[in-house]
Amino acid sequence: MHRSFLIAVCLAAAPLPLLAQQPVLPSRQPATQPQSKPQTEKPETVAPAPFLTLADAIRMGIENNYNIRLSRQDERIAANNVTRGNAGQLPTVNGNLTRTFNRNNVRQESSSRPEPSIANGAKSNLLNANVAATWTIFDGLGMFIAYDRLKALEQSQREITRATVEETVASITDAYFVVVRESGKINSIEEALKIGQARIDLTQARVDVGVSAKVEVLTARVDYNADRSALIQQQEALRTAKINLNNLLGRSPGLDFQPQDSIVVAQDLNREAVLQAVRQNNPRLQQARTNIDVATYDRRLVRASRFPQVGLTSGYGLNRNINGAAFFGSQLVTNTSRNYGLNYGLVASVPIFDGFNRTRLEQNARIAEEQSRLALDQTQLQLDAEAEQAYAQYQNRLQLLELEETNILLARENVAIALERYRLGLLTPIALREAQRTQLDAEVRLLDIRYQAKQAEIVLRRLSSGLVQQSASQ
Repeated sequence: MHRSFLIAVCLAAAPLPLLAQQPVLPSRQPATQPQSKPQTEKPETVAPAPFLTLADAIRMGIENNYNIRLSRQDERIAANNVTRGNAGQLPTVNGNLTRTFNRNNVRQESSSRPEPSIANGAKSNLLNANVAATWTIFDGLGMFIAYDRLKALEQSQREITRATVEETVASITDAYFVVVRESGKINSIEEALKIGQARIDLTQARVDVGVSAKVEVLTARVDYNADRSALIQQQEALRTAKINLNNLLGRSPGLDFQPQDSIVVAQDLNREAVLQAVRQNNPRLQQARTNIDVATYDRRLVRASRFPQVGLTSGYGLNRNINGAAFFGSQLVTNTSRNYGLNYGLVASVPIFDGFNRTRLEQNARIAEEQSRLALDQTQLQLDAEAEQAYAQYQNRLQLLELEETNILLARENVAIALERYRLGLLTPIALREAQRTQLDAEVRLLDIRYQAKQAEIVLRRLSSGLVQQSASQ
């Protein structure tokens, strides 16, 4: 009775505006508090994902990536084409066989006979067999130029394969560190959820003792759910990054794994050394140089076609003709003839006039040769620009990385102090939430900058053709 009286007195003494501001809420039902850990925790029946190192990812990519495998097949074709026979330096030998059968109706008239001679269905057959060989012994040295051209094409395809391997390794390395970055963001959001859970627990305890209003608990839970939503979206981003990496590795996109390596940025890349390595080792640049050689060989081949061509020819043949439709007087008889033997000789041809087509082809070959030189200069300029841009980004990200690594320590310390002050009732929920968001933003920003610095390093190593060697040493 005494307790009911005190409650009635307190309510009567409360200001009317304050009573009007209190929302009419349903009674709080006991419910389990939201937890952050189950957001990424798997059921016990599911085995944990295996670890995947960067070296293993590169090894699998080099073995299974389809772009690399296709380029290697092209390289095999180019190597198979480098033969002296394909260049025209070896003789060609052909065997030929012809066998024909005829059935003819023959009518033969003669002034010495009053009646014509007629034969219906007269049979005859012809057999022609021979082996012929030809060998070009001089064509203005075109056959030797053609052989050198085939070797240049093989070298060009080899450089294309090397460039494909290095570009694929760069893509795999980049995709791997994207997975590392997205995994790090999940860890940051989970840490934010732990802070949010601690805020809910503290606020609920304060409400239970009557120090805080229930609206503060609701606000804390709304903020907590917002972080959970961000975690779910980040899990999708991580899954997409893993699918992209699996695709580059040439394996099933649904395979799960955990990245084992962290993002470590090299601090000692030198600009001059990188630019010099680009000019000396870059496979795309080497391919452009080889293309100049191919264009030069094409021009020399056109010029060689102006010279006389001399060749040897030889063969052995058999010709047999059985003719059953021949008349001898008025009688139908069968004639059989057979020719066989060896033949040989010399073949020569001299180009005299072809409507100025060779002149036109040689002019076009010179233009193509000049185009290949322009393509080399363009490739050189483009690679230098990419290297300069990547090095500028690399230098900038190193400075930002140093700044953000210091800033994250301050943000974490700030959150720890803010949480303790909130526990003591010396800090508002808005200030705690702001400190929490500042720390999460700082951690995400640090991950992004570290990844961007590593990305610039990958580009520099790819351009200088040092990425595959570095991966092999690992």
